[in-house]
Amino acid sequence: QVQLVESGGGSVQAGGSLGVSCTASGYTDITVRMGWFRQAPGAEREGVAAIDTIDGMTYYTDSVKGRFAISRDDAKNTLHLQMNSLKPEDTAMYYCAAADNYGGIWSVPAYKYWGQGTQVSVSS
Repeated sequence: QVQLVESGGGSVQAGGSLGVSCTASGYTDITVRMGWFRQAPGAEREGVAAIDTIDGMTYYTDSVKGRFAISRDDAKNTLHLQMNSLKPEDTAMYYCAAADNYGGIWSVPAYKYWGQGTQVSVSS
């Protein structure tokens, strides 16, 4: 089992920056990919950024490319998402997720472990 706890987030005006972090505990060695997903009210959960734990390959959905950066600190078992040039449409609950098998990068069922989420709100 892997436990994930998010922190950070908050409220910011459009154009601002925020960071969210995720601390992993438990059998973290079994994870092959970690990702950030978000879910706005009334919308489906969507993948935002992901990183493969073995080679560090990163992936971004088109809407955040050039604005968001995902990174890992293996020594601290922490996943971080730096969000710059934020837009009101980035407002959502942000979730950290971990997969123990390779599946679709943006596939929700491909990620077995999930955090409780942290809110990010961007005002215009």
